[in-house]
Amino acid sequence: MSDHSFSDKTKSAVNKVKGEAKDQWGNATNDSQKGAEGKMDKAKGKVQEKVGKAKDQVNEKREKE
Repeated sequence: MSDHSFSDKTKSAVNKVKGEAKDQWGNATNDSQKGAEGKMDKAKGKVQEKVGKAKDQVNEKREKE
């Protein structure tokens, strides 16, 4: 795993946790804006996770060549 993909995966995890917290807080306080922010953070985390996985696949392919 490259440092860049590790970084993407770390950012992904942070954004997913942060997003879940905001989403839950928004639900608990009826703050739809905070809930929407949480959903966006979770989506951002999912994209970052996929980017990290794609980078791993590219690096694995390069190592085999």
